Order: sequence, then C-alpha cells, then structure tokens
Amino acid sequence: MKLIKLRTVMECTALARSTIYKLMDEGVFPKSVNLGVRSVAWVESEIQDWILERIEERDLLK
Repeated sequence: MKLIKLRTVMECTALARSTIYKLMDEGVFPKSVNLGVRSVAWVESEIQDWILERIEERDLLK
C-alpha cells in the first residue's frame, strides 16, 4: 500500500486543493490519512479507484 501527498493527488485527479477538501467534506472523495501534526496523505489505490469510478459513470451516460 502506497501513500501519496496532496500535490500528487492534485496531479492525478486534476482537482484543486480546495475542491479535494470540499469533496472530502461531502463524503464523495477518499479521506486523507493523518501522518503527523501538519502532514496528511492519501492511499494511492483509493484515489485510483475514485478515478475509475468517474470513468465508469461517464461510460454509463453514453
């Protein structure tokens, strides 16, 4: 299992920092993992799964 930092999450999803945290608050984006006082990361596989779900939603609309 690999953890990735915010910058990588932003690059993978093409989402802004504020959008990521907004979606987390809404419960529709994977939660971050607390690494310390001011450090968080995300589980890479959860981010990849979230991206795949967006693709599946897109394909269902066709």
